[in-house]
Amino acid sequence: MTHAKQDNSLSHEMLRIVTATHHDPFEVLGRHPLGYKVTAEADTLVRAYLPGARNAALIINNQPTPMTRVEGTDFFTWRGLAKNLPTYYQFQWSDRHNVPHTEFDPYCFAPQLGDIDMHLFAEGQHWNIYQHLGAHPRTVEGIDGVLFATWAPNAERISVVGDFNDWDGRAHPMRVRGGSGLWELFIPGVKPGALYKFEIRNRATGAVFLKSDPYGQAFELRPQTGSIVKADSVYQWQDADWMTKREHWDWQASPMSVYEVHLGSWRRGWAGEFMSYRDLAHQLVDYVKPLGFTHIEIMPVSEHPLDDSWGYQTTGYYAPTSRFGAPDEFRYFIDYLHQHHIGVILDWVPAHFPKDAHALARFDGSALYEHEDPRLGEHRDWGTLIYNYGRNEVRNFLLANALFWLKEYHLDGLRVDAVASMLHLDYSREPGEWIPNIHGGNENLEAMGFLQQLNAICHGQHPGTLVIAEESTAWPQVTRPTWVGGLGFSMKWNMGWMHDTLDYFSKDPIHRQYHHNQLTFGMMYAFTENFQLPFSHDEVVHGKGSMINKMPGDDWQKFANLRLLYTYLFTYPGTKLLFMGSEFAQWSEWAQSRTLDWHLMDFAPHQGIHALVSDLNKCYTQMPSLYQRSFRGDGFEWIDCHDSTQSIVSYIRKSDTDFCIVILNCTPVPRSNYRIGVPVAGSYNELLNSDSSFYGGSNWGNSNPIYSQPVAWMNHQQSLEINLPPLGALILKLA
Repeated sequence: MTHAKQDNSLSHEMLRIVTATHHDPFEVLGRHPLGYKVTAEADTLVRAYLPGARNAALIINNQPTPMTRVEGTDFFTWRGLAKNLPTYYQFQWSDRHNVPHTEFDPYCFAPQLGDIDMHLFAEGQHWNIYQHLGAHPRTVEGIDGVLFATWAPNAERISVVGDFNDWDGRAHPMRVRGGSGLWELFIPGVKPGALYKFEIRNRATGAVFLKSDPYGQAFELRPQTGSIVKADSVYQWQDADWMTKREHWDWQASPMSVYEVHLGSWRRGWAGEFMSYRDLAHQLVDYVKPLGFTHIEIMPVSEHPLDDSWGYQTTGYYAPTSRFGAPDEFRYFIDYLHQHHIGVILDWVPAHFPKDAHALARFDGSALYEHEDPRLGEHRDWGTLIYNYGRNEVRNFLLANALFWLKEYHLDGLRVDAVASMLHLDYSREPGEWIPNIHGGNENLEAMGFLQQLNAICHGQHPGTLVIAEESTAWPQVTRPTWVGGLGFSMKWNMGWMHDTLDYFSKDPIHRQYHHNQLTFGMMYAFTENFQLPFSHDEVVHGKGSMINKMPGDDWQKFANLRLLYTYLFTYPGTKLLFMGSEFAQWSEWAQSRTLDWHLMDFAPHQGIHALVSDLNKCYTQMPSLYQRSFRGDGFEWIDCHDSTQSIVSYIRKSDTDFCIVILNCTPVPRSNYRIGVPVAGSYNELLNSDSSFYGGSNWGNSNPIYSQPVAWMNHQQSLEINLPPLGALILKLA
């Protein structure tokens, strides 16, 4: 508490309040001892600045006591004895429209951010910082209001502006907490649902700008950009069984089949409007559950201003987008899927952020979250900015955000976007456009440290959750533990396998014999990482063609090739991911602005693909041989990988208790009496034939059972003679 400044005319400090340049309004506003001006009638001064007020009074003993206007200003003062003044006192005043107001003085409250919280944040290790920064309803000494707090070390002044103060930056300037760069203000009377932003004046330039709250947990519907004070959640979760099982889930020996979804275009309402989180939850469960997927992965739902960005240019990291409803409705979405035994993975974007003026870019007028030097701080390909992973507070912002989604929304994991761009300083840059690290290399050492810390704390605090890397290079040990020098991810997208496989299947079958290694080479590195096999949204946009349109030949061959490809996907080592629309062979590329082509499900060929995906999921999730050793070399054995002339491969998948045999015929030529070696004598059943008429095929195959013969073949003492369907795959199992 400071001694009162002179108030018979505008002092320098008061002028800074009027011009909204004061870094600590508590020096001027609120309660102050009169110092040498103490009299028998007055030892305390209360000063308020109420822009546009006609008059003002201080409420003492439930009675309004008029305050004196400082001539020519909107300052009002009261002098009296401290003993008569409540600790937390109220003003009564009328605005320029003669509307009466009664409110507690924000400038009579002590600081609310704790020293420990500020210390941990400065160290970059406050995992619950989102509970302190942002806007949070609080009750202080029985008085309800909202605590606003943000980090902006290069600001000269920050004010909270909103619909509760006519967006006037003079009304509620914040206090700075020493050299921490943190600003805070408890504003009594503000209620959940209020709109707000931070008005920031840069110390160096004097520039003033409005910013949305980086820690805001709710936002207006785009194109509006205001933050919303969110009430504390009262949602009652019903997924305790799921969460308990997840904590003890051995995901490395379990099936995981993921349906990737863009919530805005999976389905829409009758008028083309976005569906709500609740409606999406119900319809997704009804659709995904019979298909047999174990998880869905949702493309980014953190608040973002541009639909065309698909969510990858995030501005509200701590808020599920308002396009589909309120935060608690998103909780319902996840809860409902969990209750129906479907996990939810969130696509998470810590690699970059957009340049939108209302968001993180140059938040306090300086390169705060990003690097100043564009050779470190800008992705030219995407027109976005790169986080400064070496800054404690920035790293804390991202790490706490990852934990926020896992803890507050019960998400089962994060798919981390664009990891390769984070790890390589020269990512998509020419010589001279990037800065080497301290050792002269192109590795981003700070990003490496960030990712290792991310994985350590996510796995440590939320056992059973997954962190999956979209990493497209040969960076070593992406999924190996941090204590052996790895990055610590649970899984990594197998981009090499995906590119080789799609390239192979795009070729006319007559030429495939010359590209046989594209089918077999992946096994050279298949167990160097924990791989997920992705046919994702990235493969069905920007002229790449839909999955069905990647396939060569006439329509019959396209569908047969796609059935063959999907059987290969579901029987190859690794977890699975398939983008929406691919499961029924949508002809057109995906477009975020419209719903999927659901009318295709009225036609038999598309129904056949849909039925095959369902049956493949059943085989995959019910046969341990197809999942139990997905990340182990002893779960796979080639029978024959050399038959390039006929474009046929065959292999064994193994578990602790069983095995199955997979044969792929990648030409449209049916093969009769094709012999393959098998490890065990006995009778075998054809569990799945991708050429079955049930799926739209020619129904070329085998009658069960198929008996082995004591004919040595392909390093096995027993063998089978089988019929191989054209552009078809078989899964065989010992009877």
